Parts: sequence; structure tokens; C-alpha cells
Amino acid sequence: MINITLKDGSKKQVEKGISALDLAKSISEGLARNMTAALVNGKVKDLRYKLEEDSEVEILTFDNSLDGKKAYWHTTSHIMAQAVKRLFPDVKLAIGPAIDNGFYYDFDIDTPFSEEDKQKIEDEMRKIIKENISIERFSLPRKEAIELMKDEPYKVELIEELPEGEEISFYKQGDFTDLCAGPHLESTGKVKAVKILSSSGAYWRGSEKNKMLQRIYAISFPKQSQVDEYLVELEEAKNRDHRKIGKDLELFMTHPLVGSGLPMYLPNGALVRRLLERYIQDKEIKMGYKHVYTPSMANVALYKTSGHWDHYKEDMFPVMKMDNEELVLRPMNCPHHMLIYKNKMHSYRELPIRIGELAHDFRFEDSGSVCGLERVREMCQNDAHLFVRPDQIKEEFAKVVDLILSVYKDFGFKDYSFRLSLRDKENKEKYFDDDDMWEMAESQLRDILTSYGIPFYEAKGEAAFYGPKLDVQIKTAVGHDVTISTCQLDFLLPQRFELEYIGEDGAPHRPVVIHRAILGTFDRFLAFLIEETKGAFPIWLSPVQVKILPITDNQLEYASKIKEELEELGIRVEVDDRNEKIGYKIREAQMQKVPYMLVLGEKEVTANLASVRSRKAGDLGQMKIDEFKKKVKTEIDNFEID
Repeated sequence: MINITLKDGSKKQVEKGISALDLAKSISEGLARNMTAALVNGKVKDLRYKLEEDSEVEILTFDNSLDGKKAYWHTTSHIMAQAVKRLFPDVKLAIGPAIDNGFYYDFDIDTPFSEEDKQKIEDEMRKIIKENISIERFSLPRKEAIELMKDEPYKVELIEELPEGEEISFYKQGDFTDLCAGPHLESTGKVKAVKILSSSGAYWRGSEKNKMLQRIYAISFPKQSQVDEYLVELEEAKNRDHRKIGKDLELFMTHPLVGSGLPMYLPNGALVRRLLERYIQDKEIKMGYKHVYTPSMANVALYKTSGHWDHYKEDMFPVMKMDNEELVLRPMNCPHHMLIYKNKMHSYRELPIRIGELAHDFRFEDSGSVCGLERVREMCQNDAHLFVRPDQIKEEFAKVVDLILSVYKDFGFKDYSFRLSLRDKENKEKYFDDDDMWEMAESQLRDILTSYGIPFYEAKGEAAFYGPKLDVQIKTAVGHDVTISTCQLDFLLPQRFELEYIGEDGAPHRPVVIHRAILGTFDRFLAFLIEETKGAFPIWLSPVQVKILPITDNQLEYASKIKEELEELGIRVEVDDRNEKIGYKIREAQMQKVPYMLVLGEKEVTANLASVRSRKAGDLGQMKIDEFKKKVKTEIDNFEID
């Protein structure tokens, strides 16, 4: 017998060798019916997995975890590959992984899939599901595995690259067999509803040096109604796509002559970004931050000293050799700030020292992953490093959380959660190897959050290489979780840079560093904000806050007078003096997401009034100019949101 610890902490004694599925059945038949995989001692396992020793086990379903969904979607990817093989027997199979929102499969076929082809594939998938084919798992030695896959060159390539001694496993469903580590469901009939979403070209293994394959994206759910809801969400996501809105509102642009992942801010976007920069810097200055400028490149030796070279060099741009130096574009700013602190000796009375910077960083993102402002190769970070005494950690960390909450209040963010990001103890390559340091840092951060009553959940494997962190996960308008703010506790870099301060006892002591980014990168924050607001920024961020719309040329002089009065208050205002009908002007201003429109006709000029239209509320009626100025100025000063 072996002892199983379930997610709720309860214990269960079972026969050695029991499958994860049979364990689920012993708990509840309903749970077993919905099971897609198991989490055994922190690792995702197939529901056929045999439990041979005392273990911690969580039963995964489609509804209770992303890993549970991925097992369901991975199974459906095999169903899609089987359908394509039935319809196009000569096609060669590449890979078909589950991703965070469905799955895809890459195929080597002479011509791209047409819309008619995709409909046939979807219909064939439904037939395979209806056949309820049993899915079986088996393993083979390397030579036999290659023989089995001899007609699938991409599979053979993958097998040949597997390390010696690695299990080579396959999943078979009827006449279809695929190389796969799993996990998978019991049968094709466990999948209920499918939908092919799109197709595109994709280079084998993401390299443009390899052959272009045809990739099909799709989704599946336990209910057809969930597919329907997902399609509605996709349509909403298209309407919120920051790339489309950014183009429509003339916020930013990209161009192949500049390069992939290198967006250029147009005047409207540059204005919004500048306002964001001033906004956060003003908040930081009030809290005692000192801002600096540091170079966007550095000697490789700097990153070897910090440890980034060992843990991060694959994400950095290639080294530039100049004279006797090896220089590299920086991916982060912390090493520079360590040296600024070390520029002179500090007393314990000076701490905390808060160094902030709006810093340009460069990361070598794959060309296939760059996306508008969301994922770029050059970014500007709202970065800061706090150098504190050990007795100041708790208070300073709390101040960072207070700053985060203050910013989120100003922007109206409400649907967010705090994630304590920890290391994966088994991943010795990803994290700096010092168990004592990690235990101390993680326990301190956990205690701080608990003592301040900050609700949080833990995520293993999400820490920085040098220490644990608090990430703020915000739910987007289309239901995705994104990280905006982060705050990290670091005992390592002060040690590697030999940072010191003179304590009250007259002896040298080592400070602790708190890394923090409130808006993250301005680029990603702006992408997020565009999609949240659909480009209808809060009035204080809107490139144009008021649009004056004279009905005829007779009101131009009055419009110019109002414009001057508003500009004297710092309000951004434009006059639409085109010879167009007023209805057209109003529609244009609405499409440009202008918060307020002032419609001026003869009656308004005579009475010194304006007919006010709101972006959100529509027609507000006539208003005295002084009353309108006071209203708008108050909304701007108070960071009001719609």
C-alpha cells in the first residue's frame, strides 16, 4: 500500500501501482469522468500513470486548471492530425502542442489549406469524436521508434534528438499513431465540441532557414455553448486589438525597414506615453525616489558580475566587439543601478535609497513572437531599485504595494490578484543555486504579505533568477491574465557587487535590494490600456481632450476664443474648421475617442454657451463656458475615468 496526499490535504491509502484514473474513481465517479490528467508531486502526468510510491496528487479537469485544459486540447490536436491524415494521406506531420488558448498542428503539405479544406477537416474531426476511439499509450526503443515513424521525417528528426535513455512514447487511436509525451484522454469521444479557428504559414522549429509548414489553430470544449461563447470573446478581442486601434487613432506604427519588434510612436502615442512617464515619475518623486540616466549598453563583464550572463544571455542581442571591449545592449537595468549605489559609501542613516529610471532595454525576442507594443525588442521600463537595511524590508515593500494600489485606483483597475512567484527547486540551471538564500528570501516575502493581510497565491517556477517576487496579475477585458506590476526581493546582487553601508555600530553591512516596476514597460502597459479602454483613454490621458465643432464659418471666431481659454488651463483642444456637415464632424470626433465635443451654432454664440456632447453620455445640453471649463479641469486633475 502507498499513501496519497490529495490537494485538500486529506490522505488516502491505495494499492501500489494504481492508475491516477482509478484513484479518481475511488474518490468520485463524477470526478473520474471529468478527469483529464493528474498533477503528481508537482508534475503533470497522464491519467494512465501508475502511482508506485507515496505521492501528492491533484486530479486535473478541464475546469480546474490550465494543465487540465491542455490535456484536453492536446488530445484534440491528435484528433485533428488524424482527420488531416484521412483527408490528405500524403501530408507529413510536424508538431501539435496545446497552447494557453487551444492548440495547433503543423503540417507539411504542398498547398495552404483552403476554407473548404478546413471545413472538411472540422467535419472529419467530429466523425472521429463520434467513433469514440480508444486512446492507448506505449513506448518503444529508439531503433523501433524510428522504424515506426520512417514515413514521418519530422518525427524521426525529433526522435533522433532525444537524449539517450529518454522514454520514447507514442499514442495510438485506431489507425493513427503519433509520437507524443502526453498526457491524453481515454478516448476521442471524451472531446465534445471543436472549432477550427485559422491557419497560417509557420517555419519548422520557428527558423526561417527551414521549410514553411501549414499551421492550423483550433479550440475544443466540453460543451458547444462554450465554443459559442469563446467565438464571441474572440470577436471582442479583435475589436480591442491594440494594433488595430493604435493604427486607427494614429498612436504608433511599425515598418519593415526599421525592423521587427521596433514600433515607432506617432505624435498622439508619444503624447500619451509622455503623460504616463510624468505621471509615475511625479508619484515616485513624492515618495523620495531619485531618478537617474544610465547607458543602454554595457560591457559583458557587468552581466557576468551580476549573474545575468549565465542565466539570461540567450535573450540578449549579440555581443559587439569594439577596441578592447565586448559590449552588449542591456536587457535590464539592475546592474547599472548597483554600480550607482556603489559609487560612494553610504551610512545606515541614508537608507533606504530609492533609485528610479525610465530605462530603455533590449531583448532578443523571436520574430514570430513580437506583437505591436505588447512584445517588443526595445522597451522602456518604469524601473527602480530600493537599497534598504534588513530592518526596512517590510516597510519599504509595503510602500511599493501602496504605490501599486494607488496607481490601479487612478486607472480604475479592479480585477487583479497578487501572485507570490517562487523558484522551482529542481531547476538548478534557471535559478542561482543557494538554497539558504532562497529559503530566507521566500519566507520573508511570504511573511510580509501575510502580516499586511495581502491576499496572494503561490506559483512555483515564476521567480527571477536571483530571488522571489510579488507579481500583480490583472484580468484583461477579454479574460486573459497579464502581469503589469512586479516587486522582487534580492539578497544576491548586493552580494555579487559587494555592496555595503556603514551601520550604527561603525561596521560595514550588506543592504538588501528591492527591484520594482509599477507600470512594467510603458510599451506593454500602453498596449494593455488601449485594449482595456478600446482607445477611449481617461480624459487626463486623451491626446485631444476637447474638440470644438463650429456648425458654419460664422462661429470660427467664437471657437478660437474658447480654444484659447481652454489652452490657458492646460487643456488639449482642437477646432474642426473643415467645411463639413456637423453630423460628420461629430462622428469623426467619436471615432477619435475624444472625451468632449463643443458644438457651436448661432444660438451658442449669442448666449456665450456651448452644446456639450460627452463621449460616454452623449448630449449633455447647453452649458456656460466657465462651467464647462471647471468641469473638465476638475476631471483632469482628479484623474477621473469614464
